[in-house]
This record gives sequence, structure tokens and C-alpha cells, in this order.
Amino acid sequence: MILKLPVSLKKIKPGYIFVLPAVIMLALFYIYPFLKVLQLGFYEWDGISTKTVFVGLSQFQDIIFSDRVWWQSMWHAAYITILALVFQNGLALLLAMLVDRGLKYGNIYRVIFFLPPVLSGIVVGLIWNWIFNGNYGLLNHWLSNIGLGNLSRSWLSDPKTALTCVAIIHMWKGFGWAFLILLAGLQNIPRTLYEAARIDGASAWDVFRKVTVPLMIPVFVLVMVLTVLGTMQIYDIIVSTTNGGPGYHTEVPVSRIIARMLYSSQFGYACAMSLVFGVVLVILSVAQMKISQRLKQT
Repeated sequence: MILKLPVSLKKIKPGYIFVLPAVIMLALFYIYPFLKVLQLGFYEWDGISTKTVFVGLSQFQDIIFSDRVWWQSMWHAAYITILALVFQNGLALLLAMLVDRGLKYGNIYRVIFFLPPVLSGIVVGLIWNWIFNGNYGLLNHWLSNIGLGNLSRSWLSDPKTALTCVAIIHMWKGFGWAFLILLAGLQNIPRTLYEAARIDGASAWDVFRKVTVPLMIPVFVLVMVLTVLGTMQIYDIIVSTTNGGPGYHTEVPVSRIIARMLYSSQFGYACAMSLVFGVVLVILSVAQMKISQRLKQT
């Protein structure tokens, strides 16, 4: 018995030809590098010589159980992420609600709020590095002018303030894209629901709690996932401001991986760190998706 295909091969071949360049690019720049990193995670390699030494799971064990600086960098990224989830997204939601309610010159504000995300992270870091500079920084100059010169300090060199300052820079750069996503979600809510709630005598808080929040849950989850993934992988701002200092106080996972790779010539160890970091990101993403599914069911 001969099976007849629903679509002739002549019609299928052109489709494969058009898809082939994308498949080749995916294989060369995503699949192959991932498999190579996975392989090198089990080897000691300095990145230069052709000699590699198989060490099995020992590097993963060192990272998980012995590498204090690695877990310190994870905590730093988590700290910045928590601040971004609360303050960055909170500010973005507030501004989105103001613009959605017909704030005067709302279109101009959309452009202004979206300017920081389109700027290069290096450029943003250099600008804020000038603002936080301990000798000629704008912040210290402003504090002196209002009589609070005693608060002046080298903000990015002080272990007590460096990490929080980096978080502020990151949140300033990132709130714009969260603003746009949240604004798009708010504008998709039918205005008739708000009108019906007001007719029933609902207060502004009741409208927000019982109308806006339930309908915005998928958007909130999307913003949360993007915030976590983006903030945990912060790197360009770190390089342009503190470079992980002072004394590892602003070290984050990506900068730690690159430091191990370039400055310590431990490519195998750095690959193992990147795999551990990838697993952490996957776990965080899955956890957030599970939470969103439960929220949708309630």
C-alpha cells in the first residue's frame, strides 16, 4: 500500500530552502555554542592550549558548594532584581496609569519615558558614573548646594552604596520598556468595564483592585519574567561603572563568568558557571509561569 502525501515534495522543497538560512544561523550561533559550553563544563581548559583535562562534575561541585564569590554575585543580582520588581515596575505602572487616563501631553511622555531603554548601557553607565563621581559628581555638587555636603561621598566606590547605586542606574534605564508594555495592557482593557464599575459606585481603589489587576495579570507576569531575566543578566552597566568593585561588592554572575574566563584563564570553569546560571534562570522562569497559571485560575 502506497501512502500519498498531502503536499507534494515540489511544494515542500521551496519552503525548506527558505528556512535553511535561519536553521544554519541557529545551529552556528546558538546550538553549537551551547553544546560546546556544555562539553567544556566538564573539562579544565585555559582557553589557549589544545590540552584539556576531563574533571567530570568537580567544577560544578566547586561552584555550588565552595565558590563564595559566585554566590555573592548571585545575591547581588537578586538584590537588584528585587529592587527592579518593586520600584522600577511600580514606577512604570504608575506612569502607565497616568498616561492611560488621558494625562496632558501623554504622547510626549511616551517618547521621554522610552528614551533610557534605547540608549546603550555603556553610555548610560558613563553618564551616571559622572553623576555619582566622588570628586566632581553632579550629585555631590547638588548636595553641597542645599547644605547637605556632609552626605557627599564616592558613591560607586563605597561598599555601602555601590550596589544600590548600580541598581538605581539599572532601574532608570529599564523602567521605560516596562512602562510601554504595561500601558499597552491597560489600553486593551475595555472602557465599558470602568464605566460600569463607576456606575455601581466603586471607588478608584476598588476599580483598580477588581477590574484592572485581574485583567492585567498576564501582562504583570510578562513584565516580571522579562525583569528577572534581564536584571539577572546585567553586565554592561557594571562594566561601565564599577567593573564589579569595590572588592566584589557589585560583582554579578555575568561579570563573574567573564572574569574567570578572561582574567583567570579558566574557560572550563567559566562554562560550568554559565551552565549553573542558566539552570537558575530556567528555574526562576518556570516558577514565575507556574505562579501566573495559579493566579489565572483564582
